[in-house]
Amino acid sequence: MLLNLANVSFMILSTILVLFMTPGLAFFYGGLVSKRNVVNTMLSVYVLTGVAILLWVIVGYSMSFEGNIAGFVGNIKHLFMAGVNMTKLTSTQIPTGLYAIFQMMFAVITPALFVGAVVGRIRFRFLLVFVCLWSILIYYPMVHMVWSPNGILAKIGTVDFAGGTVVHINAGITAFVLSAFLGKRIHYGDKPHTHYNLPWVLLGTAILWIGWYGFNAGSALGVNNVAVQATITTTVATATAMVAWMLLDMFTKNGKPTLVGVCTGTLCGLVGITPAAGYVTIVGAFFIGLAGTLASYFFVNVLKDWIGVDDALDAFGCHGVSGIVGSILTGLFATKSVNPSLSGNGLFYGGGWHMFLIQLTATLGTIIFVAIMGSIIIKVMQLFMPMRVDRREEELGLDMGEHGEEADYAVEFSDDMDRYRSDMNQYSAEFQGQTGKLGKK
Repeated sequence: MLLNLANVSFMILSTILVLFMTPGLAFFYGGLVSKRNVVNTMLSVYVLTGVAILLWVIVGYSMSFEGNIAGFVGNIKHLFMAGVNMTKLTSTQIPTGLYAIFQMMFAVITPALFVGAVVGRIRFRFLLVFVCLWSILIYYPMVHMVWSPNGILAKIGTVDFAGGTVVHINAGITAFVLSAFLGKRIHYGDKPHTHYNLPWVLLGTAILWIGWYGFNAGSALGVNNVAVQATITTTVATATAMVAWMLLDMFTKNGKPTLVGVCTGTLCGLVGITPAAGYVTIVGAFFIGLAGTLASYFFVNVLKDWIGVDDALDAFGCHGVSGIVGSILTGLFATKSVNPSLSGNGLFYGGGWHMFLIQLTATLGTIIFVAIMGSIIIKVMQLFMPMRVDRREEELGLDMGEHGEEADYAVEFSDDMDRYRSDMNQYSAEFQGQTGKLGKK
């Protein structure tokens, strides 16, 4: 079998696009937080490019794809990928080494997603250690269970095209668990939250959407009809979700469309279609994008306050909820006419309840596994190191408290000017009051 240069070129481009998503996410989250936590938030996301890449090379690839232990995880015989035949061609005629690097980028972006839930109150050192343990004990086993042929979820017939269970439900549930253990931010609900930079939110969203084509279309692992279909369905679902969230804002919340709402809807569409992108028609993509947005919108605007968990940037509300919806609905809309590799059709295409029940089982299994393992990791870590910053540091902001840096000194100058104007208005009012009294005399 000869090397397919078209597939190799496509996969290199897809790998770069997926890597590009992580700094895009840093801008997205950085624009949403308060000005006191911008550096901490962006650094917490971006540093994972280094941490996750090293972990993947040292142990991650081996635990994910080499060997098999009871269908749950691989082995650690190939530390630093030693002994892995990097030039061996896969079924789509790309080198194994290229496939490993492509999967490496998924290992980078996934933990970055749950950073948004804990911004402004988690210790940076705790987060780094948690990501390392989470990768080894949760992420690599999830990859093996779903995407390795020997994985327990793969064997029952679970279909997850680009990471509904492995990436989004995994990251979303982790975000929820971390938020629950951390507790609410000090001034949560006391006063309106101000975003640092809304143009950054749009920039980050645009980068994520562009990078997502590498994420979804790249999961076809070659230049083929499935990659084309994944590109189309990703586009349709995302557009549907974006417009749906905007309309919901206009007709249910405050009567006004918002940039944050449009960007959030965009992300929900991208998340929801991820597990189904290479398996569904355009019609299926439309309904998955719509359903994911409706579910996420309801959670963020209704259930979140009722539950009382402070998921700061709605990492669970977006990735967790839309990921769950997309994963389950794949069992309804998947069809062999789109992807002949499927063993059967979804419920709406004459396949009966079989695939739907498999998807439901895989989704529930992922939620339970991640929630239990994540809780255990946190409880053990809390025995050795504090999880949350102290009150003074939280008030000051993690930028100065954790890193001794500020995002924009111009903002500090602007604050000084605001205080100056406030003082001048106060003095002016007092002066006018005194003048009025003199006039009366």
